Amino acid sequence: MAMTPRSVAIVGASLAGLSAVRALRSEGYTGTITVIGDEPHMPYDRPPLSKEFLSGDDSNVALLDEAAGETDALGATWLLGLRATGISSVGIGHEVQTDDGTSVRADAVIIATGARARTLPGADALDGVHTLRTFDDARALRKSLASARRLVVIGAGFIGAEVASSAAAIGLEVTVVEVSPEPLAGVLGAHVGSLCAARHRANGVGLLTGVTVEKLLGTTAVTGVELGNGLVLRADAVVIGIGAIPNVEWAAESGLEIANGFVTDALCRTTIDGIYAIGDCARSFDEELGAHHRSEHWTNATTQAKTAARTIMGASHPPQAAPYFWSNQYDKRLQFAGRRRRTDEVKFVDGDADTASFTVVYERDGEVVAVFAMDNPRLFTRYRKNLERGRRATVQR
Repeated sequence: MAMTPRSVAIVGASLAGLSAVRALRSEGYTGTITVIGDEPHMPYDRPPLSKEFLSGDDSNVALLDEAAGETDALGATWLLGLRATGISSVGIGHEVQTDDGTSVRADAVIIATGARARTLPGADALDGVHTLRTFDDARALRKSLASARRLVVIGAGFIGAEVASSAAAIGLEVTVVEVSPEPLAGVLGAHVGSLCAARHRANGVGLLTGVTVEKLLGTTAVTGVELGNGLVLRADAVVIGIGAIPNVEWAAESGLEIANGFVTDALCRTTIDGIYAIGDCARSFDEELGAHHRSEHWTNATTQAKTAARTIMGASHPPQAAPYFWSNQYDKRLQFAGRRRRTDEVKFVDGDADTASFTVVYERDGEVVAVFAMDNPRLFTRYRKNLERGRRATVQR
């Protein structure tokens, strides 16, 4: 049996990194924990950044309970404002190098460096063009929206939809541009995705689908967006929400296997002993799918942090939970749990396409494998619990 490491370094000081600290202490780890973060801020919650934060509510951003003394209770050393530039094996341990020359040695390393927002050519040269990934991104966007009248959102995924919803709520004229014919079809299926996309138009937000962005317009500040079909959308502000890129380049010389993320097994172990990867930067093996994939959802970061901590401590692992995510848009709560495939059959179990709230299940070979609800949390929770019970029963057989 492997010995418990005397020291753990966590590279990444956001939700996944903090969750790893919490999970290690919860599992009884008493060794040294050092957290390295490239931002100057203590860990904060990202979901509010595209929602209430944009309208001026900062109350739900902090993740640490400072009033209860959580920072001191966790007993970790926080090295903030330092960007990791490399990782190497030293003896039986590992060493993380940073951009100011600091080196952190530890017996085990958990990589939680997350991902960064994709952008478009010319975006950095124009004021008023934003991506939304960090606290500073959100603060800059909030300032821009305060003086804007017209906003164009490029990308109708969850981040784009949430920003559009928040901007419309504070009175902006908003247009969402999406390259695919049906927003969210890859996640929810074409039919359910179209019902969610319809919320834009129902709330006075323009939605253009199946169109590309040709270029951003302006000299020093953005003035509009030219589309591939020749249409020009005037804009005082633009938000680019076209996905994210895992932050892996800093470890390119480490010998770790990297393929759209740090490749790990189901227990978050990378290809080098004693190094683990979790959250948005990890491409982990999913035992149910029988394949590696990368998930950028909030619950995945916290779940994988617990998995990595239990692996480090040599503890047993419960069955993998069904993936779960949520989104708040236009006063509606969207929730999804399970693993959907393109060929699954979609059935309404409450409401329908014309009702303000509804719940659908995804069936495969007559078995419910996923559930989606719009503004129906009680029924959604019931189906989600049934999914979890079914998964436990499958594991026990």
